Amino acid sequence: MGKLSNIIPVSDLRQDAAKLLKQLRNSKEPLIITQRGRATAVIIGVDAYEKSEREKELLRLLAKGDREIETGQGYDLDTVLAEADAVLDREPS
Repeated sequence: MGKLSNIIPVSDLRQDAAKLLKQLRNSKEPLIITQRGRATAVIIGVDAYEKSEREKELLRLLAKGDREIETGQGYDLDTVLAEADAVLDREPS
């Protein structure tokens, strides 16, 4: 993650939520909300959230595969590649 420049107090969120949501949608960057000077929440757009969830699922599958290899279990390469293609096909372009 790069430099976090989208940091705002919760009072700004309350005052102009629609503007901040539009900014969030356009910038694709997370928005850090502070309360009493401390970070308390992170808001991300739906696209960024969905991408993050897809990436986590792929990482889970890779970790599962590593564990299966270590225990002598698992699937042949064609099956694994077909499953990976199916996950990637669900990803919007």
